[in-house]
Amino acid sequence: MKVLFASGEAAPFFKTGGLGDVAHALPKELLKQGIDVRVVLPNYSQMPVKYKEQLTELRHFRFQLGYKNVYCGIKTLELEGLTYYFIDNLAYFDRSSIYGQWDDGERFAYFSTAIIEMLEVIDWIPDIIHCNDWHTAMVPVLLVDRYHWKEKLQNIRKVYTIHNIQFQGIYSPDMLTNVFGTSFNTFTEDGTKYFDNMNYMKGGINFSERVTTVSPTYAEEITTATFGEGLESTLQHNSWKLRGIINGIDYTINDPETDPLIPHHFSAKKMAGKVENKLSLQKDLGLPTDRNVAMIGIVSRLTNQKGFQLVEERLEELLQANVQVVLLGTGQANFENSFSYFETKYPDKMRSIIDFDIALAQRIYASSDMFLMPSAFEPCGLSQMISMRYGTLPIVHEVGGLADTVEPYNAFTGEGTGFSFYDFDSWTMLQTIYRALDVYYNQPDAWHGLVRNAMNKDFSWEKPAKMYIDLYQELLDEK
Repeated sequence: MKVLFASGEAAPFFKTGGLGDVAHALPKELLKQGIDVRVVLPNYSQMPVKYKEQLTELRHFRFQLGYKNVYCGIKTLELEGLTYYFIDNLAYFDRSSIYGQWDDGERFAYFSTAIIEMLEVIDWIPDIIHCNDWHTAMVPVLLVDRYHWKEKLQNIRKVYTIHNIQFQGIYSPDMLTNVFGTSFNTFTEDGTKYFDNMNYMKGGINFSERVTTVSPTYAEEITTATFGEGLESTLQHNSWKLRGIINGIDYTINDPETDPLIPHHFSAKKMAGKVENKLSLQKDLGLPTDRNVAMIGIVSRLTNQKGFQLVEERLEELLQANVQVVLLGTGQANFENSFSYFETKYPDKMRSIIDFDIALAQRIYASSDMFLMPSAFEPCGLSQMISMRYGTLPIVHEVGGLADTVEPYNAFTGEGTGFSFYDFDSWTMLQTIYRALDVYYNQPDAWHGLVRNAMNKDFSWEKPAKMYIDLYQELLDEK
């Protein structure tokens, strides 16, 4: 089975969020399970030098992109046994940032078209092409509409994964003729038409044989008006091909027994290192060193989507309790300023590090007792799984992947891996934090049991990858 995994980003080359993690870890696990999988990415200028130096040029050619005749270079490297292809064009990918450019619609139209044009040039035709988010959503559309006449490409099966439905790629329908070089055949309600515009993601949903998203609960949520972001009717129409497969986390990177980014290693059976990590972090951040105080960690983008309006509303009240709050992240200026203010007001209880720091993030996961993640919506979420891996109990809003991965504490049975709340309001969130604090301070045996439960959960990619392989095989069996 040959699978081409197409993504707008993938760690360790480029990463802005969870998609970068998935596009790194899932193909790696598919390869481990015997799949001939390869990854195709744009060749952004932001690639770290150590990887740029490993690139070799495989081919270069030109193709027609609407009215333009454009250059396409194919560069490649092998990392951890996995083959990566990089679509090279300085005009589109030598930019100040990966996303957020004025011509993103054309940039990723080029990328999607180049992916298909590349296949015959490198003489490797996949059985499955697995596309991700809006950046590659037009690949299935183009295979059906523009390239259907190419015999070598006719049997490629198309899987499309929605990582975040908020970002859809909505542009003028003139893109179809001016950039994609097609007619308006796909500009229909069961194609790419979205009111008076075209919608890349809608096209990906309608023209793929299977649509997946990153948790079973999110798969249900996005068929509703509350979470569907205007595509709920499209997803209802395509519900027969919609699946929710929970993401995993990379266990080779997120391992408290070997993680090089944390000063003290530990395991579910030998927990002393976790306390040492807390004391070390307190010292380095200038907080009072106290092994017994409940440390609440936060590692996130500081946005409304992540629920920080709730945190802002109740932080003053929370900081009256016997807690230390360590926050790491960047985002909306109002939140950055607010949390910095609270650090100034409560220097012995609050640290707000307005930054993106992978090493510090790992230390917070490993040092904290609780991890606060009150997202308004969360397709999957990785932070709650990482925190559990490090024995830090998540406190989450029951949505999407958070509901699928965090088992709420049951005081009667001792079961659970964290704490959760259903109503999205700050009072309910605060009461849930207080409930966690009560268990931490007053029921130490129950707390340690929850920590063991959390650390023993399997959030590796092994099972999710097997589910994707089963889905791929299902498609090939339908031929």
